[in-house]
Amino acid sequence: MRPRSTSPLAHSSSPLPPPFSSSSPTDRRLNTLVRHLLVENSSSVMDSISASPTSAFHGDSVFAHIVRAPEDPILGVTVAYNKDPSPVKLNLGVGAYRTEEGKPLVLNVVRRAEQQLVNDVSRVKEYLPIVGLADFNKLSAKLILGADSPAIQENRVTTVQCLSGTGSLRVGGEFLARHYHERTIYIPQPTWGNHTKVFTLSGLSVKTYQYYDPATRGLNFQGLLEDLGSAPSGAIVLLHACAHNPTGVDPTLEQWEQIRQLIRSKALLPFFDSAYQGFASGSLDADAQPVRLFAADGGECLIAQSYAKNMGLYGERVGALSIVCKTADVASRVESQLKLVIRPMYSNPPIHGASIVAIILKDRDLYNEWTIELKAMADRIISMRQQLFDALRARGTPGDWSHIIKQIGMFTFTGLNAEQVAFMTKEYHIYMTSDGRISMAGLSSKTVPHLVDAIHAAVTRVV
Repeated sequence: MRPRSTSPLAHSSSPLPPPFSSSSPTDRRLNTLVRHLLVENSSSVMDSISASPTSAFHGDSVFAHIVRAPEDPILGVTVAYNKDPSPVKLNLGVGAYRTEEGKPLVLNVVRRAEQQLVNDVSRVKEYLPIVGLADFNKLSAKLILGADSPAIQENRVTTVQCLSGTGSLRVGGEFLARHYHERTIYIPQPTWGNHTKVFTLSGLSVKTYQYYDPATRGLNFQGLLEDLGSAPSGAIVLLHACAHNPTGVDPTLEQWEQIRQLIRSKALLPFFDSAYQGFASGSLDADAQPVRLFAADGGECLIAQSYAKNMGLYGERVGALSIVCKTADVASRVESQLKLVIRPMYSNPPIHGASIVAIILKDRDLYNEWTIELKAMADRIISMRQQLFDALRARGTPGDWSHIIKQIGMFTFTGLNAEQVAFMTKEYHIYMTSDGRISMAGLSSKTVPHLVDAIHAAVTRVV
């Protein structure tokens, strides 16, 4: 008689099968695996697990109380679009460039730079310093401030590589919350939907200033001056460097000069969000003029840069935060504190995207090729504006649509209300944010007629 087993499996309702008769290594491994799986599923073992109050199998999830969060109002548009099976659906919510065929674009100059990286066998994957890639930082400051910037020449600028524009804003916001005497930041109304969240979670108090005039679908300049004029001395002011998101409405250079004088007279601190340099007008220098106005007067300012749009490096998350200071010594001390913000946040930034940017900005031929490709993207968007305006006018759609060609950059604030947007989504499968913002980059010559049909129906049938 076989001796009675002392194993806990002896009382299992599913006795173990006999071992495999073969003694080959493969059979022995299979036999061990079968026994292991049966042990894991045996009732006695399950009893011992169930006895533990901390077991994942015991009762409800510790997260059972969590409610489902709503979709991001911008990114959620693409989620809804992807679920729509209609062959005529059109996504005008995406904040990314698309070709005339509606496809994402990787710039040729980016592919060339990446090939250089691949071919360089000396490259390693070591950590970058906390502040990022040195060449990238130096060249980014030069790109936004100009090669002849006195602030750069006097070493009054500290630049740190961050996680695209969003990360640059967040690092800058947290730095200000820790070290600046005023914690109130004024942002334009409306503005990019993420600004409020980023600055609030950075530790700042967010207020708004008038910016957009729905009646003219242009800039409410007097309201802007009034609100900034009544802001407390020292408050932070967020400014879109160019191609204001979501409205596409920018001040003129003369208006920028008035804004600069007001901000400096009240000792307000300007914080520029530069997400579209070169992408708005097609000229890198023209789009940087507002920032350079402020940097040239000797005052201090912060600048968040993104290479998502102008180099198409969306998923690489490539950006920079530059802080223009009064002296080189202050700039050095500011950088030391920026490191203390970054280190516990994400430790140090990724190397690949920043290396692509550095290669392009360092090489004269690649830089020139980039400016050509950049202007081609900007020109296509400008062309889409003109085509849409012409088609609406030819159709006789009620209203003055001249704001479409007066606004600039990737987005147009159409003036459509939430009900009209919902109607266009339901009846025409056209997706955009509920405030009527559309991405001109998501439009093409082929899809303009479909959009015009939808807009015409919306403004004539939905009040």
